[in-house]
Amino acid sequence: MTAAGTVVTASGGEVVGRDAETGEQRWRYARDLPLCTVSSEWDRVLAVYRKSEGCSEVTQLDAATGQRTAQRNGDAERGTRLIGDGSYLTTTGDRLLNTWRDDLVRSMEFGRVYAQVNAGYQPRPQCEYGTVAVAAGRVGVIERCPDDEAGGGTRFTALKAAPEESDQPEEEFSVSLPERDAKLVAMVPGGAAVLLPQAGELVLYNADGRERMRYPLDLPRSDLDAEPDDGVMPTVRGPQNVYWYTGSRTIALSTEDLAPRWTVHNTHGAGVAYAGKYVTPIGGGLAVLDPADGRTEHTIALPRGDYRGPIELGAAGPTLLERRGDTLVALQ
Repeated sequence: MTAAGTVVTASGGEVVGRDAETGEQRWRYARDLPLCTVSSEWDRVLAVYRKSEGCSEVTQLDAATGQRTAQRNGDAERGTRLIGDGSYLTTTGDRLLNTWRDDLVRSMEFGRVYAQVNAGYQPRPQCEYGTVAVAAGRVGVIERCPDDEAGGGTRFTALKAAPEESDQPEEEFSVSLPERDAKLVAMVPGGAAVLLPQAGELVLYNADGRERMRYPLDLPRSDLDAEPDDGVMPTVRGPQNVYWYTGSRTIALSTEDLAPRWTVHNTHGAGVAYAGKYVTPIGGGLAVLDPADGRTEHTIALPRGDYRGPIELGAAGPTLLERRGDTLVALQ
């Protein structure tokens, strides 16, 4: 993970900011609690620690200096992931979502609320959540509800990230879906993309929740059925495209409306936008592509030893970063 030109690593209860070129430690923050997750937003680092049942201790650090800038007690579930849209940060979960402003004041809660004060504010508290995505002050979520739940079945719901009252979620829309295993791939200001695994289709929705287009997907069954453990589909956003790693290939979706533009096969991760190009990990190295049409401009050989798992790429200035499981490698 990178923020404000700093490479951030985490292990146990420790978060370390490192120089992107040398890997030397710039700052260190540690607590005697285990970390749930670490993320970055607003040029700051967010470290979420586990205490008792859930992930309740949240610390915000300046990415350049490691200085603590805010702290709060939250209600995130174990296994949470933090996802941001530039203005708000949302915690994922099986039964509860929380959204925070940049000062860590909660702006929205949705789902099965801990120690609820006012009953009746949550529309479907018995539903479980699948994938989550955010964009432009909206939080999208796949809801999987009991059959007897009001408006039950499976739904794609878009919520305001900052309703008038944080404990009273406001829906932009909520639409029924035909498949229980549907997955929300990504959101942009102009709409959203939902994967229907059984149909093998990517369904695009307008900003108001109306279905706009369906695209057939030529993907193996293992790609269609895979469910992310952290509630977030593996995507990376660039200036022109959202890059969706399906498990065996990467599909470039337009940042305007998420329409598929091109596909590159045999990739090992979502890649990263870098120096006006798109760089994606492939077997034995990296491929540098034109983001407009997906044409491979050249490849770079890069030995990875025995590692065969998924690869995450990042960038900090001129330094390209490659995460292979628990190993982080800087490339120049």
